[in-house]
Amino acid sequence: MVHFKKRRLLFVLSVFALGYCFVIVKAFKIQVVDRTTLIDRLKSQIFREVKVFPRRGNIIDRNGNPLAINIQTFSIFTLPKELENPTASYKELVKIVPELSSSDLLSSLKKRKRYTWIARKISLQEDQVKKLKDLKGIYLEPVPKRVYPNKELNAQLLGFVGLDNTGLSGVEYQFDQLLRGKPKIYKYVIDAKGRAIKFESSEVGDDAQDVQLTIDKDIQFVAEKFLKEAVDSSQAQRGGVGIMDARSGEVLAMANYPTFDPNNPSDSSSENHRLAYISDPIEPGSVMKALTTASALEHKVVTPDTNYFCERGKFKVEDHIINEADSKEKFEWLSVSEILEHSSNIGTTKIAFDLTFPRLKETLLKFNVGNKTEIEIPGESKGIFYDSDNISPLVLSNLSFGQGLAMTGIQVLTSYAIIANGGYKIQPTIIKDKNVDYKPEKVLSDQTVTQLTEMLVKAVEQGTGSNAKIKYFKIAGKTSTAQKISKTGGYKGYIPGFAGFPVNVENPFVIFVYVDDPRGHYYGNLVATPVFRKIAEYMLFRNNNTDKDFHYLTKPANDNSLDMVQVKNAATRSMGAGTVPDFRGLDKSSAYDLSEKYDVGLMITGVGIVKEQFPKPGSPLKPDTKIELKFSPPKYE
Repeated sequence: MVHFKKRRLLFVLSVFALGYCFVIVKAFKIQVVDRTTLIDRLKSQIFREVKVFPRRGNIIDRNGNPLAINIQTFSIFTLPKELENPTASYKELVKIVPELSSSDLLSSLKKRKRYTWIARKISLQEDQVKKLKDLKGIYLEPVPKRVYPNKELNAQLLGFVGLDNTGLSGVEYQFDQLLRGKPKIYKYVIDAKGRAIKFESSEVGDDAQDVQLTIDKDIQFVAEKFLKEAVDSSQAQRGGVGIMDARSGEVLAMANYPTFDPNNPSDSSSENHRLAYISDPIEPGSVMKALTTASALEHKVVTPDTNYFCERGKFKVEDHIINEADSKEKFEWLSVSEILEHSSNIGTTKIAFDLTFPRLKETLLKFNVGNKTEIEIPGESKGIFYDSDNISPLVLSNLSFGQGLAMTGIQVLTSYAIIANGGYKIQPTIIKDKNVDYKPEKVLSDQTVTQLTEMLVKAVEQGTGSNAKIKYFKIAGKTSTAQKISKTGGYKGYIPGFAGFPVNVENPFVIFVYVDDPRGHYYGNLVATPVFRKIAEYMLFRNNNTDKDFHYLTKPANDNSLDMVQVKNAATRSMGAGTVPDFRGLDKSSAYDLSEKYDVGLMITGVGIVKEQFPKPGSPLKPDTKIELKFSPPKYE
């Protein structure tokens, strides 16, 4: 019996000991091992925080015109438990806000029993707001709504935001943190019923900032207008255009068509949301010939007068026959200048063979071919280029005239800007007054730039780019009619394009436009070049012409278009012996010719033709006279 009691006592003590050990272990686990987890759980149950973002910053163009702004809207939500008679409440709600449907509201309630959104970001009048505030169980939340006042204009570059005003694409996405600012955070404690009972602290946020782009709204409008006309009239799949200040790298306009309305992005295909000009590389075609020629001139392999035999239209390279872009062309001897002027594939191939791939590659890498330009837009592609140190003769031949590699529109635009600005590699940008310590790199000599520009002018005035000509301005440029790579391999269709710039203007700019797979005519000079001319005419003449004048300007140029403005022969400008000749109405080239004839110096301002001169015509001509000439674009009736 005694033995049994001892065993029972021992058992009880053991149980207590084990229980005590369990409590100790459990306490250790709670106090030490799980301490952080449990504290976090406690905080999640009793602590709350609210983030209040400042009003999203505006996006404006270079002149301060609004591109993306905010308007005050309201979101409506309900707590169904507070509704005594949901049907009656919703009927009253529909009376106040007619665009809401009572049946839809009732069906949405059946799916959710606590917190239910009725409408998001809708515009309400002041009297509607007052009436809604009187409805029990119906609540209003003021919410700023992002609005794009110009609708489709610049849509792909701007991008759009989601319901929570977070940037989802374009500039809205790239600069989301800057545009949103840092939220102000309020922290508080709640009781068991979820009511705030104690304010803990707050963190100060930062105001959202506006973003100013280099885009010119008016130029953007004109660019999109003429691009759309070209795509629609040629029944093409799409098109792209970009315009850049050749010295600063500031993008003045950039677009693809078809586009979309960022106010309602879900109403259009996601394909139209993408800025293909920077994200979708294409074979450059014959615009590449200017870069091949630039490399050959820079390495002193050729001069503009170096002659090549162009094989009467057919040239065998390895087991393939290289043809001219126009199979009817059967060139024999052409100079380098004429090769570019007539866009000879065979002539360009022979230039590349003398140049060799390593030297061509060296130049192309300086032109950013195969590398991103690092423009501040999400989704930029680096294009397609060769990493190898050498390639086959056939590949080199194709490469020389723009096949077998791919460039984005912004890469082509930047490459031609180098030629237009005197040989400097620049950083393209869409941000106005960007504070970056960047020094342009000289990649082409002055001699190469001068020679190449003269050749590109001939390509417009006498060659394949004739539709780019603009009265009173010299235009340098190159057409392309690139074959389009099909999804299954090989080529199917064409992408005509044109890259060019006006020569000797105060603010040089460059334009590259392409049209993807037009029906019917597909040559660059017939499809893409007219778009260039219309945009360039607007930019060159817009400060001196009315809307009526500009409409007149955009008609196809012919010899009778400007019969009001006569550029007279320099030989008929004399006002009598010993007097100042009449320079009025002359372009710069004719003015220089006349000044040489009379041995007088010139001081020139402006572009276009001479509108004013001092001393006036017929004034006494004194030794060492310098004549001030003020040029302006001509006026039109």
